[in-house]
Amino acid sequence: MVAADQTVRVGMIGCGGNARRHAKRLLTLDGVEIVGLCDPTDEALAAIREVDERLSDVPAFADYSEMLRKLPMDAVEISTPHTLHYEQIIAALDAGLHVLTEKPMVCSVEHAEAVVAKVEATGLVMGVSYQRHGMAPYRYCREAIGSGAVGNCHFISCWQSQNWYGSQVPRKTWRSQMQWAGGGQLNDSGSHLLDIVLWMTALKPVEVFAYQDNLDAEVDILSAIAVKFDNGALCNFSVVGHAVNFHEEIALFCEDATLAIMGQEVWRWEDETNQVVSGAALGPTCDPDSNFIEALRGRQQVQATPEDGLAVIRLTEAVWESGRTGRATAVKY
Repeated sequence: MVAADQTVRVGMIGCGGNARRHAKRLLTLDGVEIVGLCDPTDEALAAIREVDERLSDVPAFADYSEMLRKLPMDAVEISTPHTLHYEQIIAALDAGLHVLTEKPMVCSVEHAEAVVAKVEATGLVMGVSYQRHGMAPYRYCREAIGSGAVGNCHFISCWQSQNWYGSQVPRKTWRSQMQWAGGGQLNDSGSHLLDIVLWMTALKPVEVFAYQDNLDAEVDILSAIAVKFDNGALCNFSVVGHAVNFHEEIALFCEDATLAIMGQEVWRWEDETNQVVSGAALGPTCDPDSNFIEALRGRQQVQATPEDGLAVIRLTEAVWESGRTGRATAVKY
């Protein structure tokens, strides 16, 4: 932990567009200083310095291990290609640093289990940047289900559409290359969809049947996924990576109510008439960076944990296996 009156010194591993959004949020927080920048490209380092004049003279490194060796820090935030997360997380924890990593946490169950064990052994704080955990509509649904107010959840229907193919594949971005991404849309923005359903419902998936289509890419673009949970509940995940728009909807069918997340609102049916819950009635919202810093100070719990990251990759690996074999696949525990 970090004392309440102590400045939290943060190093950024990866300085691309996503890291720049994290840096902007960090720099709004009292008692936080970004003390190191790491990226292999000069362009990314130059771009993150433009975020705020306070970053103009911050030491920069091409190799994260050099930054870990040379700079006194309390924590790092990792925003790098997915397949690099594991070695960077372990190295940071070995250096005694708290960690906030972008999603997906890692790209295999083996690595996820190792991260969970390492965090437990070190006692350090680690979060995963699944920002929906801090967003009011999802928190409202989690509370409604967890409290028993809507009864058991027995069916979930959810989908996400995005022009992922068009934005990634023609340009041959790292997200479209297996060696860096570890998978396609399912392992990228689709990871948020799997995560938030698991987190809101606290259900344990036990079997998956999936169709996937890579189109002409190295990685998956379209995923049609059916999941069975240990309590018998069923779920359809549709991850549509070749669409003209971004849109996401989730409907949770429970014994005593139906909850549907529609943007920043929750539509709640307890009979034929729906109630629209919005604004303050949904409760507070927080972002991953402020939550991480507050967790370091012992004032909050991390909202998205390594165990959440493990749950997502368990389900993701089962989807990949089912898509590859064309058979129903058990989720391995």
